[in-house]
Amino acid sequence: MAADAQSALSAALDRMWLAHLPELQERVNILQASAQALAAGPLPANQQQAAESAAHKLAGVLGTFGLTRGTVLARELEIVYSHQDHPESDLTERLAVLTAELRTIVASRS
Repeated sequence: MAADAQSALSAALDRMWLAHLPELQERVNILQASAQALAAGPLPANQQQAAESAAHKLAGVLGTFGLTRGTVLARELEIVYSHQDHPESDLTERLAVLTAELRTIVASRS
């Protein structure tokens, strides 16, 4: 019976993942676009807030699906984007690396 319950839970999580995958991918896209934009100069406040929000939401959701590394990466991105001042441009390479790894983690769960 426990195996059946575990199987049912796993199937339910898989359905939830697939239902929300486009939204998760869009959040990663926001982070990628923000990292690229930062390379050209300071981010507008609305783009910085969108990146912070996307990272925050990803940090919460990815752990639910057992993607602990994704949660860690998203939290790091959230911290960077949550600074009151615009993130420093010397972080652009780090942001790009974090975002690329996050994209890989999301894609690997699909």
